[in-house]
Amino acid sequence: MGICRREFGACLLAGAAGRLLALPPRPKLYVLVLLDQFRPDYLESTGFPLAPGGFRRLMEKGVYFPDCRHLASTFSASSIATLATGAWPAQHGIVADTWYDRSIRKPVGASDEALLATTLAAQVTSDPRSRMTVSVVSLDPLHGELFAGGSDARQYWMDDAGQFATLGDPPDWLTAFNSQRSLAGLHDAKWTALNGRSDSPPLRTLTYVPGRPKEFLELYRSSFFSLAAQCDLVAELVAREKLGQGNTLDFLCILTGSTGLLGYETGGRSPLMQQMTLQVDRQLESLLNQLTKSVGENRFNLVLTAAHGAPPEPAPEFRDRMAVKGEALAQAVERSLSTNGLGHVEKYLYPFLYLDTGGFRDPEPIRVAAGRAALEFAAVANYYTAGGACSAQDGWERRFRNSFHPTRSGDVMLSYQPEYVEDFAVGRGISYGSVYSYDVRVPLFFYGPQFRNGVTFETPVESVDLAPTLARLLGVPAPSSSMGRVLGEAFAS
Repeated sequence: MGICRREFGACLLAGAAGRLLALPPRPKLYVLVLLDQFRPDYLESTGFPLAPGGFRRLMEKGVYFPDCRHLASTFSASSIATLATGAWPAQHGIVADTWYDRSIRKPVGASDEALLATTLAAQVTSDPRSRMTVSVVSLDPLHGELFAGGSDARQYWMDDAGQFATLGDPPDWLTAFNSQRSLAGLHDAKWTALNGRSDSPPLRTLTYVPGRPKEFLELYRSSFFSLAAQCDLVAELVAREKLGQGNTLDFLCILTGSTGLLGYETGGRSPLMQQMTLQVDRQLESLLNQLTKSVGENRFNLVLTAAHGAPPEPAPEFRDRMAVKGEALAQAVERSLSTNGLGHVEKYLYPFLYLDTGGFRDPEPIRVAAGRAALEFAAVANYYTAGGACSAQDGWERRFRNSFHPTRSGDVMLSYQPEYVEDFAVGRGISYGSVYSYDVRVPLFFYGPQFRNGVTFETPVESVDLAPTLARLLGVPAPSSSMGRVLGEAFAS
């Protein structure tokens, strides 16, 4: 019987995974670094060489998958939940950062309570055999809660005053850490380019205006100063709690948010994003050096990936066309439906249309009519309905299907044209959540004694593969709704 190339490749991978079942002994510390927004091409387009001990160290001494794909809509909350659970939004239910709840007729935000699948972190903390502590350090408390999937993990995050908080009473070392870091010293701080001339103008100033502290805090949180503060907290946590140096196994999850906030404001290809990439590289080098010194070179694993990428910011002369006004789109669909007596638009919350289909027994023809009406709007490229009708009959259909939850995604999911964004009424910025390659492709690195040395795999892998792979390494069952495979080809023999 014949065998196709894809099946042959799968057999090879399965055979390799079978040979690699006997992993090297587990190290004392597992570290997962999750960058909110980070494209793989950033590593090739900074304009300056990377540090020898940062991303280059991961590439040269670890395993690199430059094409890890989030094959679903790429909102930050959705993609973090996918990485945490090994399931798509269609299963874990976090379909966007915000969606419309028909039962209360209001938008609701993503939350750990809304998560419909078990996370890897929760799987670890609930397994009595694991004897493993879990610590989650995030910039945004929501992202940390989503990744943890429960209250058993120790969580640290940056609060609204720019200080770090935790659940319950903070340890003495955290109180001391916060007392030594006053944001007042960063008022009007200059963000200058790495490797730039000393007399070069700053790339950005963290302007502080008395009486408007929120504006300064937004600048701070989207800057490398915030990234550095978060990494300093990680260093303090490793040192004070002696992670990787005790009798238990420790799992440390670091969710950096500054890259996502900066990308949201300036787009994925801005000079500031190039500089942020260099700063991430330097902070990664510092972290690896600290772990090597305090834990030991062969006593920790480090895995790094990202939640999503970002489109470039539309050029000013094209912004009126490429920044989609959702209300105008909803009104256009409403006019088409009402003219033909096919119900109404109840709510449009990008990318989901929620329809009032009245007394129609079968709502699917109305959904299709709404999707076709949306296609008449120049900014819309494709649609997918709750009944499975799709205007694209290729790989895009799977991305739609993975994104669509039967109760939270409404009736129709829309996709805009490439690099089109939601309009924010402020004349700048971009939106996340698309299914295009610039959003769905992220890098994935594995480094440590349980992984191969200096190998790059160009074959695409999927973000749902991360949780089952880490579960295999940690010796716990994969999360309950996990749909990915164990990336056995990355394991050392």
